[in-house]
Amino acid sequence: MSQPLEAKSGAKSPRPEARREHQPRLQFWYDFASNYSWIAARRAQAAARDAGVALQWKPFLLGPIFAASGWNDSPFNVYPAKGAYAWRDVARLADGLGLALTRPEPFPQNSLQAARVALALPDAALPAFTVALFAAEFEQGLGLSEVALRQALATASAEISSLLATASAETSSLLATASAGTSGLLAGPGASLEEPQAAGLNIAAVLAAAGSDAVKQALRAQTEAAVAAGIFGAPAFIASDGELFWGNDRLEQALAWELALAGR
Repeated sequence: MSQPLEAKSGAKSPRPEARREHQPRLQFWYDFASNYSWIAARRAQAAARDAGVALQWKPFLLGPIFAASGWNDSPFNVYPAKGAYAWRDVARLADGLGLALTRPEPFPQNSLQAARVALALPDAALPAFTVALFAAEFEQGLGLSEVALRQALATASAEISSLLATASAETSSLLATASAGTSGLLAGPGASLEEPQAAGLNIAAVLAAAGSDAVKQALRAQTEAAVAAGIFGAPAFIASDGELFWGNDRLEQALAWELALAGR
């Protein structure tokens, strides 16, 4: 017989006074340059869905956080022994998920444009885009190139197109709302962009929005929010009471904590 999620994770329950009935939700914070974030992104959605927890996807930049600590590079490069272990560990984790690691060169990749594109997307497109971009970077050897970005946008566009095909009018309106307040990101069935996925996302509009002041400010604000929440590495998970869990291996513990908070 399988153990409850809390028993498997070893998570301690939140304080009784912190518990309240609510829809369980967990924030997933990640940097597109992070190898452990790749592993987490590949499994977080299914784990959260199976647990009955809504997952909120939060791309941000680790670079400014590392710089504040005096690092101008990934700690996996600053400390070679740590880096060698981390890559071996990531390869083991990938193998356990049935994935083949292709290490991007150079590492880390510059994730600025990727994060901006992510924040220019409607929230509903973010999970598909994120998973597809991580796959292009760490599995297909494309890094965070323009080719990788466009490929991930095509995947997200197909997901949005599928959602629009079955969504109500109200849901369709919600799908068009981007997290950074941009508009015009959905293309109608008659749109004629170069990309074949034009019936889902207006890819040209998304890429244009990624360079807007609104999205640039949204990314700065998101990274500042990560710092304010105590995040110092990626991936990280934050429960609805602000409890922070750092690392891919803390996903199950974070889910258990959030379920306990919600009285589940």
